[in-house]
Amino acid sequence: MTARPAPAPSVLGVFAHPDDESLLAGGTLARHAATGAHTAVVTTTWAPDSHRAPELAEALRILGAAEPRMLGYADAHVPRSAPGRTRLLDAPPDEVVARLVRHVRELRPDVVITHDGYGQLTGHPDHVRTHRATLLAVHAAGLEHLHPEAGEPWRPGALYLATHPHSGVGELGALLRGVGKTVRSVPDEHVTATVDVRPWLDRKWSAIAAHRSEAERERPLPGILSRLPAETRDRILATEWYTRLALRPTPGHEDSLTA
Repeated sequence: MTARPAPAPSVLGVFAHPDDESLLAGGTLARHAATGAHTAVVTTTWAPDSHRAPELAEALRILGAAEPRMLGYADAHVPRSAPGRTRLLDAPPDEVVARLVRHVRELRPDVVITHDGYGQLTGHPDHVRTHRATLLAVHAAGLEHLHPEAGEPWRPGALYLATHPHSGVGELGALLRGVGKTVRSVPDEHVTATVDVRPWLDRKWSAIAAHRSEAERERPLPGILSRLPAETRDRILATEWYTRLALRPTPGHEDSLTA
């Protein structure tokens, strides 16, 4: 009998919109879940009673992740995403951070994944705000005197920023520019993890396609990808890139910042 591989580190993804989790880290989430590791996603915008909530739930089920956790703020550009509720961009930063701290401390993930500092290729303002709030929340979650009402302190081992290197933009960049979107990538040397997710491509694409309301539209990325030949789409989705930020101290003690 072949021994089952040891579970990979548990993962918490924090993303701005339903579908970001599948597009940016779907293969990584599926890969970790396949080993028995716990995976979960917090989505900062769109209300739990919106039409996109069941799409998100289906996508997470396909990827093997836990039930959706939605903060329920309104999308910067879509008021109907959370009628009568505060936009993420207008919410008090400390409020958003405190809510994320609660999720980090409850789930106690080994690894947290979120957007990079650009807010991915298109620089969506909700992506940028989610990136900033997650950086603060992951740090605060490990400090006992910050947000004590949110549970016992927990410090994840690493924070990974989902990104695209200059060399990895390729066909996707041309497609985004074709619908009038910006393209912002990072120097290749900023990438510390390159993940080949081809073994999980079927799950990743099925999760993206589960966001049907986006796949039916022209400009959102799920819609762009759905109109491509499968071979082209697979090339675009086969690799996921990350920049790792270490959060736990390394052994030893430095006596200089230049050591």
